[in-house]
This record gives sequence, structure tokens and C-alpha cells, in this order.
Amino acid sequence: MKITTARTLAMSVAAAALMTACSQSSNETETAQTAHEMDMQHGEAPDVDVADFVDNFTLIDQNGEAHELFYHADAPAIVIMTHGNGCPIVRGAVPDYQKIADQYEAQGVKFYMLNSNLQDTRDDVKAEAEEYGITLPVLIDENQLIGESLGVVRTAEVFVLDPAKGFKVVYHGPIDDRQSYERQKAEADNHYLTDTLDQVVAGEEVTVEGPALSPGCLVNFPERDAKDEHVNISYASDVAPILLDKCADCHAVGGIAPWAMTDYQTVRGWSPMMREVIRTDRMPPWNADPHVGNWKDDKSLTSDEIKTLIHWIEAGSPRGEDQTDPLQEADLHAPEWPLGEPDLILTLPAYDVPPNGIIDYSYPIVENPLTEDKWLKASTIKAGSREVVHHVLSGYMSEIPEDGRGSTGRWEFSTGGYAVGAESTVAEDDIGTPFPAGGAVGFQIHYTPVGKPVTDETQIGFYFHDEVPKYVSRSSVILDASIEIPPGEARHMETAYLEIPHDAILERVFPHAHYRGYAADMSIRYPDGTEELLISLPKYDFNWQRGYEFAEPVDVPAGSLLISNYIYDNSENNFANPDPDAEVTWGEQSHEEMLFTSFTFRWAEETSDNRKDAYQEELEGNRLFGAMDDNIDGKIELAEMKGMMGNRMKPAFPMLDQDKSGDLSKKEFSRINAVMKRMREQGGSAGQQ
Repeated sequence: MKITTARTLAMSVAAAALMTACSQSSNETETAQTAHEMDMQHGEAPDVDVADFVDNFTLIDQNGEAHELFYHADAPAIVIMTHGNGCPIVRGAVPDYQKIADQYEAQGVKFYMLNSNLQDTRDDVKAEAEEYGITLPVLIDENQLIGESLGVVRTAEVFVLDPAKGFKVVYHGPIDDRQSYERQKAEADNHYLTDTLDQVVAGEEVTVEGPALSPGCLVNFPERDAKDEHVNISYASDVAPILLDKCADCHAVGGIAPWAMTDYQTVRGWSPMMREVIRTDRMPPWNADPHVGNWKDDKSLTSDEIKTLIHWIEAGSPRGEDQTDPLQEADLHAPEWPLGEPDLILTLPAYDVPPNGIIDYSYPIVENPLTEDKWLKASTIKAGSREVVHHVLSGYMSEIPEDGRGSTGRWEFSTGGYAVGAESTVAEDDIGTPFPAGGAVGFQIHYTPVGKPVTDETQIGFYFHDEVPKYVSRSSVILDASIEIPPGEARHMETAYLEIPHDAILERVFPHAHYRGYAADMSIRYPDGTEELLISLPKYDFNWQRGYEFAEPVDVPAGSLLISNYIYDNSENNFANPDPDAEVTWGEQSHEEMLFTSFTFRWAEETSDNRKDAYQEELEGNRLFGAMDDNIDGKIELAEMKGMMGNRMKPAFPMLDQDKSGDLSKKEFSRINAVMKRMREQGGSAGQQ
């Protein structure tokens, strides 16, 4: 589609009125749009191609929730209205748009708004949405890539997409003709959007054509205006350095990625796929919200890096005048041990993975050959066959189990884990974990068949401090074995927390769920009741799990609550969902679910010569209460005893409720901890990932 000459002239005639109407916007809006408005006064308007079809994308809305376009492939239509803070046309259109959404959402039509304004931050958009009663998701297009490719010119434009036709744009224009610049009618004479939706829902061809002029405030797209210059983006100087910094660790020969970035020609061949996975936020596999927290070894792409890569690809992936090839010169090969040769390597028993079926978790042990105590600094797990090893956990046991089973309930501390993209666990130079001689290391291994028989022989490498470090590294977990996810529910939330009994310093978090995991976060509630969001994963990906280490450790005062919220997608729209009709509870297999946030920390008062082991026992004693207390009110009601764990405990409720108040205090509930502890020590699965 092309904005026609007639439309250009119509826009020019309306330019003066537009400037007056938009004078109610913020000074920032006026500044960003001045150049375009001056062009309009001189009879010029952006000559922009409106998309015929819309490629997939993922964006985060004003509330921090992720939305993927193709998730709604079964919807009869998807409607996107462009948004901009301070624009009077948008503010006037919102009530009409929301009314139409209320009318058609029951028929499966999905409605969004899209904000591509340079000057509007997520917080600003959220504030305006709350002020003007916008309840629909406003997708924040902070890199402007979606607005550029759609062909957005103004706010209050509407795009109607037909997923059945490959997400074809079947209508583009205003909602109706009720609004113009500085003027409104009581009722519209032409209802372009609803007429279009009636035809789409009925399975008819869309014959609706909007007017040449779609009123709204101009959106400034400086990179689109400079599109001809994108051929000058240099592969050697601009593109390759980004790939080396953010992609090459995985995309190396022998790395975990399916292809290696060996040279320009290889990257050029894969560049259309690179564009897709960047637009959909699948790559790089870093799922932390960039607006929440700061992280060590952050592998996410910056806004400038994203725009450089996408614009380079859309310009045809030019080589440029500089014929050097930094990727070829780097000769990328994945090291056998990324942290160097370990001080100790343990090899797990070989495991034969069948070609298909569901495999129970494996819990092998390997005896510890050390004859003297050490302090653990780091560990790396090297999967023998990456294609079948989904994850590995490990933990130290001072006693070698007679049954040879390394169940997690027997572990005294974690010795590292593995998930694709997260193979190593590394402490700071002055922090370590005591690693006694003797005993054994237990493992939990999750294998996933790949259609052929595979034999796996995984190894773990340990790195020890040369001298006793000053501080002691600790680990714990927030979990909830009482989760209960209803059939078909697209956004089901479960909550658990852990009360921290003494001052602590939080260093690293690792959220974990299964196929129905959609999003996860962790916040801290301080003793004074204030809360702070520490990490948010708007788009949890079961295939790419990793730990996130804070750039600056977080002080956790005694009495604080670490709160984990997980959102699960048990709907048929979740492509990975094994069974949308199932009621899902806690379980080890991927077709079951988990709420499991492990974290690494240290006690503020603890040093290697002043151990606080009793603090750790006190912390662990708080876990079950925080798992059951869903509404975080400091007491457990009968209704909160649900899921696999709750149903097992429910018969004991009358006995535990000693004051007959109808709920359980923390003191009353503590009587059950002794029972659960015995179960874990006997190899029960309540605390297993």
C-alpha cells in the first residue's frame, strides 16, 4: 500500500489545524514533531509504504507484559491503533476504540494499541493510560521497528490484520469519521473499523476503504527518513563487533547454537532469520526486562544494537567498503571448559536416552574423591549430549546414600547447575562455599528424547579457591508445590515467598517453570511494607533458562519477604502446551509444572571464620509457609491448601488450628515442618525441581 498523492495534498490542507490541535501535547512532543509539521505546511508529507503483510514481533506493554503477534494466529482479526501521549485525537478516540473492543473481543478479535513515539517512555504511557482509562495493552515500540515496518505516519491510525491470510493488512485508516482537527461530531456517519470487522468475522472480503486523511498527530521516524543511508552500515565496523560481543559465545564451532558465525557470507545467509528472532525477542536468549534491574554479563542487545542489526539486514546485509572479516579472523571455537581446566572433574554414569517417551528424572551420585576440605569458587557442567540434556542440578551430600540415589532433599548445598546457555556458576573472588572432603555429589538430570537413541555422559568441573575466602556463599529456593492451574486458562498466576530472618545480601536469581510458564518475576517487600521489583521475565522461555546475577548485590534487611510471581499459559494458544484440557499441578516432568526460584546470597554477618549455619536452618523453616500463604497476609486459610501439597495437608487443618480461628498462624503451621523435613530426608519430591 502507498500513501497516495491525493492523501498527501489532503494532509497538507489540514496541516495548520493539526498544529493547533496538537498544541495541547507536551513540549517534548512538539519538539519531536516540529520538523514534520513544518514539512506539512510546505505541502510535503511522508511518502510511506503501508505494509501489505505484517511480520511477527514481540513487544512489552505499559504494564510490563509481553505480547507476540503470531500467538493470536487463530483470531479472526487483530486490530492495532497507534497511540501517542498528549495527542488530543488519540484521547478522543480511546473511548470509541475501547467500546468496539468490548463489542468484538467476545468474537475472538484481539485489540492492541502501539506507541512508537520517541519521547514516550513506558512509565509515561502507563500514567497516561491510567489517567484516560485505557485498559487495552499499549505496546511500547521503543526501537520504532514495528512502526517503521507497518508504515505508521500518525497516531490514531488503525490497522486491521487478518491472520488467516498471513496477517494481511485488510484495512488501514481511522476508526470512523467522528473526529477531525479541532472538531468532533456527536455521532459518526461512517464506521470504518466496525464495518471492516463485520466483514472479516463473517468471512467476507473487506471492501471498506478509509478516507485519504486519517487525523492524528505525526510520529517522528528519523531512521525511516534516513533509510537510504542504511546501506552505509558497515559489516566490519558496525555489525561484526555486536555479533562477537553478544552472539559468538554460542554461535561458535562446537557451541550450543545450531550454526556458527564463522564469516560474513554465513551471517548474510542467515540474516533474514536473524531479523525474525530479534523482532520476536527470541535471540539473544536473555529474557530479563531491560527496564528492571541491572545485570552482570548482560547478553541482551541494546536499543542501538537492535536498530543497527535490523536496519543492516533490511538494507540487504551489505559488506561495505571495508573487506576485512572480524568473524573469520576470530576463528570462533567453543572451548571444552569455558573457565579453563577444572581442579576436579567428576564424570557421571553413562545414561542411555531412548528415542521417545517420558523419562523420569535421573538422580545419580558420584563419590567425592577429595581427601582434604576445599572452598568452591566455581563449577561448570559439560553436558555429554546437549540435544537430550534439558537441565542438570547438583548438590553435596556428606553421607553416601545407601540406595545410590542423589535426591535433592538430601543435598546440603548446591554445587552448580546446567541449562542451555547457563553452564557455569561463578562466585566473586572473596566468596566461596565450603566443600568438605569425602561424601558424594548428587545430581538431578532431566533428559528429553529427540527421536533417536542417544547415550549421554555428562561431566562436572569444580574450581577451588587457593586460599580461604572471606565470605560464605549460600543458596536457597522459593518454591510452591501447591500450584493448581485450571484447564484452558491463558494467564493463571501463582505466588510464593520466603521470609529472610536475618540481614542478607542477594547476588543471583534463577527462575524455573515448565512448558506452561509464561512469565515470572521476583520482588522484595521490605519490613516497612514498601516493595521493589527486582527481576521480571515478561516472556519466560522453558528452552532458555539461566541465572541472572545483579550488577550490584541487593541488601535484604531481616524480616523482608522475597516474593515470586509466576504466570502460566494453559491455553491452546500456547504452542508448547502438552494438554490444554488438563488441570496442572506440581510435578517433576515437563508436562507438569513448577514454581521454583533458586537464589544465591550470603548472610551479612557471616564470614568464613564466623559461620551462621543456624541462620540457614531458620530460613529453610520458613519455606513451606510462604508457599501456602498465597495472599501474603501472614496466615493460611483452608482454601489456600490446594494442589498436590495442600491436598495432602488439608486433613490436618483442624488439628493444626489450635485457637479455632479458621486460619493457621505461622506458629501453628510450624508443627507440620517437622513432618515435611522427614519426608525430604527420605527422598520425597516436595522440594525437587
